[in-house]
Amino acid sequence: MNNSIWRKKPMHMFEQDMQKSELKRVLGKWSLTAIGIGAIIGGGVFVLTGTAAHYHAGPALAISFVIAGIGCIFAALCYAEFAAMLPVEGSAYAYAYGTVGELFAWIIGWGLILEYAMGAMTVAVSWSGYFNKLLGLFKIEIPAYLTNDPISYKGLAVNLPALVIVWFVTWILVKGIKEAAGANNLIVILKVAVILFVIIMGAFYINVDNWTPFIPAATTVAHENGEMLPAYGWGGIISGASAIFFAYIGFDAVSTQAGEAINPKKDMPFAIIASLLICTVLYIAVSLVLTGMMNYKDIKDEALKAPVAYAFESAAHQPWAVFVITAAATAGLLSVMLVMMLGQTRVFLGMAKDGLLPKFFAEVHPTFKTPWKSTILVGAVVSLVAGFTPISLLGDMTSFGTLFAFTMVCLAVWILRFRDPNRDRPFKVAGLNIIAPLGILVNAFLILNLGRTAQLFALGWLLFGLVVYFLYGRPKSHLNTRE
Repeated sequence: MNNSIWRKKPMHMFEQDMQKSELKRVLGKWSLTAIGIGAIIGGGVFVLTGTAAHYHAGPALAISFVIAGIGCIFAALCYAEFAAMLPVEGSAYAYAYGTVGELFAWIIGWGLILEYAMGAMTVAVSWSGYFNKLLGLFKIEIPAYLTNDPISYKGLAVNLPALVIVWFVTWILVKGIKEAAGANNLIVILKVAVILFVIIMGAFYINVDNWTPFIPAATTVAHENGEMLPAYGWGGIISGASAIFFAYIGFDAVSTQAGEAINPKKDMPFAIIASLLICTVLYIAVSLVLTGMMNYKDIKDEALKAPVAYAFESAAHQPWAVFVITAAATAGLLSVMLVMMLGQTRVFLGMAKDGLLPKFFAEVHPTFKTPWKSTILVGAVVSLVAGFTPISLLGDMTSFGTLFAFTMVCLAVWILRFRDPNRDRPFKVAGLNIIAPLGILVNAFLILNLGRTAQLFALGWLLFGLVVYFLYGRPKSHLNTRE
């Protein structure tokens, strides 16, 4: 028995887990790619583009998207190499367990729980906002006490749309991975079609004068709180990349579906990289269209909340497009929530299979072949928080969990390449000695640029996780009895 906190899960144990898995292998490479796109493209492309253009980069927002995409591709390549070697549920947690050690694996797993839970809660509240806006376009109004949390409303209230939509997504996830993937595929087709509509239709209304100068001179801009902060120039482009990073979160969720992939060793690397590249191209195109349709200085006040819809209404004089774009954003957020909650339960499943969490999280339904108990628990927690809590820091906290996992994956795949250079790697990253360090530096830099309050909350979560590990995870670990 090895009681070291640095003990690693042997590779043959991963192979045993794969052979004994009760999950259905029904996901092909395009279904996996759609899961990645479903998680990445949400409300961010319709909202963050305006904020980043006005406050940070101006027309050069397209360069900000390129920089953020490059930062993500370093991590994506490392994820792809690991996913091909260890095609098991658990994502970065499982990769670290087999290479860096149990304590690191636990910290990463705990960070992923933060990412997916907070991400799902944030998206549920955002979905409620878009849904209410969509109803408003049809002159339907829900009472304010049924669309707000008690603290924001300052009285008895519940965000009913957010609460209900979480339970709807929970029902889909319990029903089965095939049904969940099918629903996600339909939503992805819809929102990609609308984004292509925005790009193609918007191209006819571009005024190239709005792109001049493409990189505005560095200056300071008054933010919504009245604070004057640096903007534009290359500094603004870099800060813009940090601001829009949240829009890229999600491709790592593909790696949590390895247990349900038909051919994970080949399809996982393809889906991870393809989903990221497709979304990066779409993001760059949308940012060019938006800053071409209206001047970045005019994206303010109401335009900041829905910049793409506002551009079509004011610059293109196409108010009907607001309906299409709002409907697409509503549907897009639904698929993000679905993938976030799906990833959450698969991380729980991987950790429970190793004994680090109770068996409850690993119980698979005999008919649906899904971890139904943990799915219902996740649904209950996410719905209650989304329905009754004002959530302002969740975006940064979600980013913290993601960036932390990205950093650790880049480190772990680099370590394993030195420790076990002869291991079979169905997908091998070329130039890893450059890519891995760059991934570590970029993601660590972005962590340091997150809000201070969010950093403290996330640190508190990680410290709480260490208490749980030493009191429960370490004593119950299967490595105590199976080595």
